[in-house]
Amino acid sequence: MLKAVQVKDESKEFLSFPTRLYKNDPNYIRPMDKDVEAVFDRKKNKLFASGECERFLFKNGQDKTVGRVAVFVNGKYRSEQPTGGFGFFDCINDQETADFIFDHCRKWLQERGMEAMDGSINFGERDKFWGILTDGFSEPLYGMNYNAPYYKNLFENYGFQIFFNQLCYSRPVHGEVSRVFRVMHAKHSKNPAITARPMKKSNLVQCARDFTEVYNKAWASHGGGKTIEFSKTLKMFNLMKPVINEHISWFVYENEKPIAMWMNIPDLNQWFKYLDGKFGLVEKLKFLWLKKFKKNRKMVGLVFGVVPEWQKSGIDGFMIWEGTQHLRKHTDFETTELQWIGDFNPKMIKIAQVLDTVITRKLVTYRYLFDRTKEFHTHPVL
Repeated sequence: MLKAVQVKDESKEFLSFPTRLYKNDPNYIRPMDKDVEAVFDRKKNKLFASGECERFLFKNGQDKTVGRVAVFVNGKYRSEQPTGGFGFFDCINDQETADFIFDHCRKWLQERGMEAMDGSINFGERDKFWGILTDGFSEPLYGMNYNAPYYKNLFENYGFQIFFNQLCYSRPVHGEVSRVFRVMHAKHSKNPAITARPMKKSNLVQCARDFTEVYNKAWASHGGGKTIEFSKTLKMFNLMKPVINEHISWFVYENEKPIAMWMNIPDLNQWFKYLDGKFGLVEKLKFLWLKKFKKNRKMVGLVFGVVPEWQKSGIDGFMIWEGTQHLRKHTDFETTELQWIGDFNPKMIKIAQVLDTVITRKLVTYRYLFDRTKEFHTHPVL
């Protein structure tokens, strides 16, 4: 039996079902309820202006929840055929139950003119709740999907195929740094026009301007020409302000003109895992206490960029070694993990490899073509 999520009790069940499903899994960390709810809030998620989304619970004969899903059409989601999506998929280890959920998603999307479906993805940006974990079943980073190993079989037995792999790279903060980076650091350190500075909360507006400039120059011709507006960057930085660590995000300047940036934040899940998804007054106070007294050993690499005229100059090595030396002295971080990189993005994979990282986990974005005779294509290489 399926039931659309329409009232408060059903929304609460949608949030709490995974906690029962993973109650014996020590690596599961409950996502923050506010983050999940924001996806389905028409006032907060602008994609509702051009798309449609609906949540469902699935019950067995004893009226116990055995699955959940959100299925949606995103008007800004581009693919070679009209493609819908579903996310927040959770299910007991039963192929028949999973098939029933997948069938429902397919029917819902077909009724809206879709010819394929991707899952498990988010009704939003790719930086949160995207992909099915297939390797590396350790504690997830903040905003990252986590699931049991059997999900892979549920998807592939139904007929889903891998649209792209999402690779996560990690390295120890105190691990050996490439000799090339140190050589490049020594070279550029001799240039008085070159300086490197960490991000400062007191200078957040200028940091947002510098980030926007470097990001748009470094990535405007990459990934479909997607750029970011300063106002959006500033809003993002202000939201991040309470958790910004001033020792781990860096900018490089040539005569005060930004030419490179390396952005990192603490892994919030190392604190949020003690809050059970809640963030009321009590949890906020607890979070502040944890942030002050509970050492966070993991940082997350968000964005890395060098403007075109400085690419292949070794300025990245200068920035990384400058920042690494500093954060080793001033923080307790032991590991850094990069947000996932799609296997369709060789440029970013090359950067990760140059950083002497190793793949520590893999997620998959699956696709299912409704016309089973149509030729399947993986994500095009950027």
